[in-house]
Amino acid sequence: MREFFTVDQRRLSFLDFGGPGLPILAFHGHYNEASVFAPLAEALAPRWRVIALDQRGHGESDRAESYQRADYVADIAAFHRHLGLGPVPVLGHSLGGVNAYQYAARHTGQVTALIVEDVGAVVDADWSLTTQLPRQAPSRQALASALGSMAPYLECSFRQFDDGWGYSFDMDHTVRSHKALTGDYWGDWEAVTCPTLLVRGTDSVVLTQDHAREMIARRAGQARLAELPAGHVVHCDAPDQFTTTVRTFLSQLPTA
Repeated sequence: MREFFTVDQRRLSFLDFGGPGLPILAFHGHYNEASVFAPLAEALAPRWRVIALDQRGHGESDRAESYQRADYVADIAAFHRHLGLGPVPVLGHSLGGVNAYQYAARHTGQVTALIVEDVGAVVDADWSLTTQLPRQAPSRQALASALGSMAPYLECSFRQFDDGWGYSFDMDHTVRSHKALTGDYWGDWEAVTCPTLLVRGTDSVVLTQDHAREMIARRAGQARLAELPAGHVVHCDAPDQFTTTVRTFLSQLPTA
């Protein structure tokens, strides 16, 4: 079910996939939106109830003037307050993964467990894909054809407009968000105190094995690493293994 709330006169959208399960908040990466978590939500039900945010500038949420780190984290805090939930697990992919661990670090006590999908503690965001994407096509199929092998990763963000098909994100805003994502966030990663699962795609061009292992080493005893046969978008490339890995981790939590 899609719902909306307002933060600083901006409207943010989210999808509550419902069910009787324990809530878990989910945050997508660039080029995606909350609906990308529909398969995961279905697979984790009924034990878990996934609630996913369309982050600023994505999906049905409004565009924003700023895409700095503090902006994204503040949106998550407002989202959590709006839901009226106590401490919960959070999950994030790429951009959403950094947002998730920064929220966990800066709002200690609000996050019971952290799942980070294929992003590091030092990020050198590459926005070159943004400039290469076809901006418009006359039909959904034409847009998918133009994207080729990239289509499965972006199709949740396809939108029909008066003059054809495009995306639910804005190209220029996406570049700005990528630029603001670049940085060294070891301080936030090391400040997280809750149980943490780091998921890495073995063929990822974003998170190297050495960096992932250093992340685990710096959180000795608090974080574990799962490497799955996938690229950067693990939940899309290896959905069954990703779901199993997440479900197993969540089942081992003290409150689960």
